[in-house]
Amino acid sequence: MKIRLGYVSHAISLWDASPAKTLTYTRYQQLSASERVEKLLEVTRLNLRHTLRMLYYNLAHEIELYRFSSSIVPLATHPEVRWDFTTPFEKEWREIGDLVKKNHLRVSFHPNQFTLFTSPKQSITENAVIDMTYHYQMFEAMGIENQGLINIHIGGAYGDKAAALSRFYQNLTTLPAPIKKVMTLENDDKTYTAEETLWVCEKEGIPLVFDYHHHMANLSRTSLEDLLPRIFETWSTVGVIPKIHISSPKNEKEFRSHADFVDSEFIMPLVNLLRELGKDVDFMIEAKAKDQAALKLVEDLSKLRGFKRVSGASLEI
Repeated sequence: MKIRLGYVSHAISLWDASPAKTLTYTRYQQLSASERVEKLLEVTRLNLRHTLRMLYYNLAHEIELYRFSSSIVPLATHPEVRWDFTTPFEKEWREIGDLVKKNHLRVSFHPNQFTLFTSPKQSITENAVIDMTYHYQMFEAMGIENQGLINIHIGGAYGDKAAALSRFYQNLTTLPAPIKKVMTLENDDKTYTAEETLWVCEKEGIPLVFDYHHHMANLSRTSLEDLLPRIFETWSTVGVIPKIHISSPKNEKEFRSHADFVDSEFIMPLVNLLRELGKDVDFMIEAKAKDQAALKLVEDLSKLRGFKRVSGASLEI
């Protein structure tokens, strides 16, 4: 079996390369009409340039998985701003997408925790659709809307998990079908366990991005050994290698917080179960040290018996 590793958003090894430079609404309001347009274009152009730098860095290090920043476009979903961020940058978006396609990179987005479909407030659901649409539009601008995936959590329980899940199914019907088609769900560390999230994924035909760290903080009743084959099966709907989020606790007291790097001992129980399954899998590293954590974990695992490093960021077991 083969494991590929990737990281989130920002290669910290690169100097001044954040793809998430910001423009706050407060600052935006202080500008004149012409300055507002100029500033939106300036920040977006810089973020797109840094995103491209990240992809070339990934290619140089043979990192095939990458999660784009959700903050490439400032104020893209703000109700008082929402602007056309694709037309002025058609060339830049397409250049990023062409690089992804040419090199068969696996890319994704992960909107923030406020993008959810369980809220009793209609405005929250409407904003979730707006945010999912924003991410999908970025994929469309890149020309990879049929291969990039958008990952979110189920959301809150609001004191009644059954009622919240019922709302989830109903509210999800407001999401345009093409966007739902590229949507994935992830188990969380406090509310919805991997098993509960799996039930939703199986019902809706949505792939499950399993987060091992979240699972260890919020255990399911069913064993992971029994859950993994079903989790992998949810990916058959999109015909893509299953993806798992990997991180380890900062310390015992702050168990839910991510450490800078990934402790290989912490993830070995999972790796051993995956080895028994014998199927290829992708690891998205969510450690604070980002690209450095991904490359270090490859190095650490490659030292173990039965593990062979076959590229900059992949292993065979």
